[in-house]
Parts: sequence; structure tokens; C-alpha cells
Amino acid sequence: MELRQLEYFVAVAEEQSFTRAAERVHISQSGVSAQIRQLERELGAELFDRSARTVTLTVAGKAALEHARAALAAAGAVGQAVGEVTDLIRGRLTVGMVIGCTLTPLFDALAAFHQAHPRVEITLLEDNSDRLVEGVRTGAVDLALIGAATAAPDGLDALTIISERLTAAVPAGHPLAERRRVTLHDVIAYPIVCMPPGTGIRTVFDRACAAQGLQPAIALQASAADAIADLAARGLGVAVLSESMARSHRDRLTVRTIDDVATPAVLALIWKNTHNPSVRELLVHSRRAFTGSGPDQR
Repeated sequence: MELRQLEYFVAVAEEQSFTRAAERVHISQSGVSAQIRQLERELGAELFDRSARTVTLTVAGKAALEHARAALAAAGAVGQAVGEVTDLIRGRLTVGMVIGCTLTPLFDALAAFHQAHPRVEITLLEDNSDRLVEGVRTGAVDLALIGAATAAPDGLDALTIISERLTAAVPAGHPLAERRRVTLHDVIAYPIVCMPPGTGIRTVFDRACAAQGLQPAIALQASAADAIADLAARGLGVAVLSESMARSHRDRLTVRTIDDVATPAVLALIWKNTHNPSVRELLVHSRRAFTGSGPDQR
């Protein structure tokens, strides 16, 4: 049994696909399949059910997964321990970023980290916030920038980058543009254009509606603030955005804070394992990069 076989096994289990796992570990799909087959022969049991389009773990595979992760973590810890003693950080770092985000301080932090620690291989993964939180919990993602309705998801550490109220943004001539203040009830009287489920802003909006027993008509969804603003500017619905997202579109949209939604949308860095020196170092660079910087998108 080899560490690379365990690495491929974990990759297939997390990606639920031999193709995506092969892309992740940078070898051919046939190479991954061959190594997994060899591992299964050594263990005397099939680890995956390959009968459906999505690859799933067998009972034996589920039993092996956490042990495989632990073995890989232990092997990585050996190199990290030596690296800390010799002041050389190496290995891999998987960083998650919520879809549609172009928050440049994160890129600045990654660039500074790479310059300081070129032996660390950085992987940037874009996904919705819910899946990134789960990835951090399982260890598949080391650190992630997410949008959320609370600063720190249960069981994880967090550094809040932005905390802002929700706004409604409409073009000139829209009835809401004539109001000095708007409530959630006023907003949901019209079709809504907003972020998809799994994003922080959508979570805040959905929870606020549920708390008041309101059922909004979600007309259109987009992952980028610019797209949402473009759709609203064309009269296709009321855009629900955070304050900073809406601010950059005031030249074509009238923006009103939704008065009775007090829960802010939060943009935060989250992590679980600070035993990893790469995570600790990236946090240092991230704190430095975000100091005094403003938001772009979430």
C-alpha cells in the first residue's frame, strides 16, 4: 500500500468521479483507476460502487476513508515538522473561494504567500459557500473565503472581512425608487434577482423571508453582483445585494437598505486546522492584505 494510492482514493471519494479526481491529482484517469484497483486487490474489497454515473463509496470504502485521510495527514505532518525546524514550509494548500468573488486582497495574500513559500503547491477551488464550509470541515479545503449569515460556522474558526446589511436596488422609475425606506414586504411584492442558494446573501434573505412568513418570487439568479445589477437595471426584477455590492452601481440603480432585515451578510475567511504551518502563514498574509481594504464582490 502506497501513500499515492491513498491520495487517489481520497480524491475519488471527495470528487465522486474518477475524471475529476485525475484532474485534481494531475495524472490520467486510467492511472488513477489502475492504482485504485491495485489498492482494492491489496485490501481484498471494492472501495467504490462504479455502477452509476456518480461514483460512491461502498461500506468498505466508507470504513477506509477516515483512516486514509489520517494516514495522509500524518505523512504530511512529518514534512511539516521538519520544515518548521528548518524554517522551510512545503506541501499543498487548498484554498476555497466563493463563486463570483473578485476580492483582490485574497489574491494579494496568495501572491505574497507564494513568494515567501514557493515550495507550497497552492490549489484554488471555487464553489458555493455551503460546500466550502463542508470542505473545510472534512479537511478537503484548508482555508476558504465564504459568504455567510454568521461570522463563524459551527466548529470552525473565522476572520470576518466584511459585515453589511442587505439592500434593494432598482432602476429609475421603479416604484421602490420613490420610497425613502423599504421593508422586506415592500421588496418581495416584485420579482427578485439575487444570488443562488448556498451563498451568504441568499441565506440571509431566505431566512429573513421565512421569519416573516413571506414567499418571494425569485425571477433570476446569478453568481456575480455585476450580473445581478445588469438584470435589475433592465427592469427584470429587484436586485438584492449587500451595501458594497450595490454601491458601485449607484450610477444606474437606486439603492435602499431593507429596513427590517437586521442580520448582516458576512464575508469571512474560515479554517479548522492551524496545526498546518501553511494555514498559519497564509492567515498572516491574509490579515495583512485585508487590513484597510474594501470589498468588491461576495
